[in-house]
Amino acid sequence: MTQIIISGAVSFLVAIFMTPLLIRYFSAEGLGQEIREDGPRSHMRKRGTPTMGGIAILTGIVLAYVAANLYALTSGKQAFTASGLIVLGLTVALGLLGFADDYIKLAQGRNLGLNKTAKLVGQLVIALAFGIAVLQFPDNNGLTPGSTHLSFLRDIDTFDIAIGGGIIGTIIFLVFMYILISAWSNAVNLTDGLDGLAAGTTAMVMGSYTVIGFWQFRNSCDVAVEPGCFDVRDPLDLAILAVAGLGSCLGFLWWNAAPAKIFMGDTGSLALGGLVAGVSVTTRTELLMVIIGALFVIEAASVVIQVAVFRTRGTRFFRMAPFHHHFENGGWAETTVVIRFWLLTAMASLVGMALFYSDWLSIAGV
Repeated sequence: MTQIIISGAVSFLVAIFMTPLLIRYFSAEGLGQEIREDGPRSHMRKRGTPTMGGIAILTGIVLAYVAANLYALTSGKQAFTASGLIVLGLTVALGLLGFADDYIKLAQGRNLGLNKTAKLVGQLVIALAFGIAVLQFPDNNGLTPGSTHLSFLRDIDTFDIAIGGGIIGTIIFLVFMYILISAWSNAVNLTDGLDGLAAGTTAMVMGSYTVIGFWQFRNSCDVAVEPGCFDVRDPLDLAILAVAGLGSCLGFLWWNAAPAKIFMGDTGSLALGGLVAGVSVTTRTELLMVIIGALFVIEAASVVIQVAVFRTRGTRFFRMAPFHHHFENGGWAETTVVIRFWLLTAMASLVGMALFYSDWLSIAGV
């Protein structure tokens, strides 16, 4: 528990104190966000707002993880596990991809950074590296950070993603990892369209996974094989990463809440999307994340529906996509949309944690 507290405190402090430094630097350099011309007219006032605040989020996550694990080393506890380092690597790699995108936007003074092909190729390379890594590094019990089984509340043994094993099975699994990682990173990126929306939503999702990771640690099969125990390689380290994401998002939200003084940019949104995807895979809860992160799913689905309807019928299904702009263009104030979407995320998180806990209760026979 001490490591979790250290991680959360360090990430929050780094983000809340580093963000104003970024605001001052980018403001002095005249580097601000460009606004899409077809967006809500009320967003035009945001042109020139500093972006790339995700640097503070990413720095907070990394320093918090390092600090918590250094404490573990001094206390003679397990530190810097395979699961934690792999998920952190995924988060940092996608953050760097987002940084490249943001840098191009600022350098060229436009709303578009990396083209779609470059971004998808970058996500592909990162996803393949992650997919290969999570099937390596077995512990003393032969447990690897990830599993080829699809997971809901725990591995579904009757549904193996890498059906058939061998090269074909590995390819199928890697394709699934690419779909999963690109979907989550793009979903968080799409959600980052209103002041405080992505930061607040991700904070709640990471808060849920802090509880889930810690509960898996307290009831790990590695400690005692009993009904309801969890076969997760490094649950405590994953909880440390989740709370680092929570703390960084809250610290950044202090400055990103409406009216935002800085945006996280793709540096932050892609990194957080990677954290969401990585934690879901390594805690063996890919499908549960769909419930807890329901708002991200809705935002991404709204874009898919909008594009599909427009291309097939030539009309728009929503007033504007992603979904949050639909309500803005319907007359809702930006803060109203954000707060109501936060409430939806809070309810989804509670439902997800309730399902997780009820599953443990039913198996453990408590």
